Amino acid sequence: MIQEELVALIKSKVIDELSKNENQNSDLGIFDTIDEAVQAAKSAQKKLCLLDLEKREVIIAAIRKVCLDNAALFARLSVEESGMGRVDDKVAKLILAAKKTPGTEDLVPSVQTGDNGLTLIEQGPFGVIAAITPVTNPIATIINNSIGMIAGGNTVVVNPHPRAVNVSIKVIELINDAISKVGGPKNLICTVKEPTIKTSQQLMSHPDIKMIVATGGPGVVKAALSSGKKAIGAGAGNPPVIVDESADIEKAAHDIVAGASFDNNLPCIAEKVVILVESIAEEFMNCLKKQSVYLLNDTETSDLVEKIIVDGAVNKALVGKDAAYILNQIEVKPISDVKLLIMQVDKDHPMVYLEQLMPVLPIVTVSNIDEAIELAVKCEQGNRHTAIMHSKNVDNMTKYAKAIETTIFVKNGPSYAGIGMGGEGFTTFTIAGPTGEGLTSARTFTRKRRCTLVDGFRIV
Repeated sequence: MIQEELVALIKSKVIDELSKNENQNSDLGIFDTIDEAVQAAKSAQKKLCLLDLEKREVIIAAIRKVCLDNAALFARLSVEESGMGRVDDKVAKLILAAKKTPGTEDLVPSVQTGDNGLTLIEQGPFGVIAAITPVTNPIATIINNSIGMIAGGNTVVVNPHPRAVNVSIKVIELINDAISKVGGPKNLICTVKEPTIKTSQQLMSHPDIKMIVATGGPGVVKAALSSGKKAIGAGAGNPPVIVDESADIEKAAHDIVAGASFDNNLPCIAEKVVILVESIAEEFMNCLKKQSVYLLNDTETSDLVEKIIVDGAVNKALVGKDAAYILNQIEVKPISDVKLLIMQVDKDHPMVYLEQLMPVLPIVTVSNIDEAIELAVKCEQGNRHTAIMHSKNVDNMTKYAKAIETTIFVKNGPSYAGIGMGGEGFTTFTIAGPTGEGLTSARTFTRKRRCTLVDGFRIV
């Protein structure tokens, strides 16, 4: 007992000493420069490492609670600032991130014993992690990364997207405040007041950053992978969904609309193109018309594509906008509330190969399942991100899974089931296809450490 009290006293003294040099005006993690933010996070990480896993879990519980309590506020502020997405869907995403992101339970040690003794393998922190977050899922990514990285014993410096900076700062301040109230170290998650591309570059090149986690488009992922440091890249996707002749057609139509319209198609896992086997195409389209969709005619399709694709790229002004807003660009007003715009196109149409990130869904009809799979692989473009299929034919599902090689493969459900919303398993908003980590969690943000005891602790 005396020894335990002594250890606790020493830990307390060390934490007090580390706190002396802390900027008292930046207790909530917001700094003027990247260097200040990194140094504060570095100091906080030393304190975090002195805490046991039980205390770390108390901190994570506090993060979960403050994010759940403020989910509606965060969602509204995010939509207002970024101009993207739907408030109700963002609330659902934030609740999902707060509830289903793994904590310290994800850190499972392993042991091997034999004639020569015992070897223990545990997962230790990297240190300070740089997190580059996107405008499409800004707050869900911050919540998800914060829980997973802190569970792994790390601290985080976030470079938010400039179009979501104010809401990101609000979230970081409330998370740090919640951590402080349960006795956790200050500044476990930090950022700068004015994030830019330059601050992102400064963060990734900072000598005290030990890992970079970049969530966003190909540019930011390429920059992270070129840093010379341990990097996790969560890049773009263009998820295709196949519906074959064995599918429950009515359910498939419902699920595809639910997934593709969710948060105005901002999630990178969302259905981006539908590929129908010809024999069920008419039935599927009839079922689709019963949903909250608007089926564009040929003229409307042509006019809208000119608004969506500008100089060969997606028009950013339309990303994440409501379907009615997008339809208004060609001066068409739907009769009722519409969540998704549908266009029937051929397999060579540019919309088939574009990650549009808006509630506009191209549909292609092909002759058979083999042609469907071939097209799906082509339009997924090797991102190895997400694919979806509606089928009751195990052979077809198996063939598609082997051909597409995606990180996430959802069968007979909306795309978001693949990240734990209505499907089993944990959630993440950092899906690392380019670097191979897949659905990231606390263990992703740790490094394996081996401890070997020779000729000891072998009891049989």
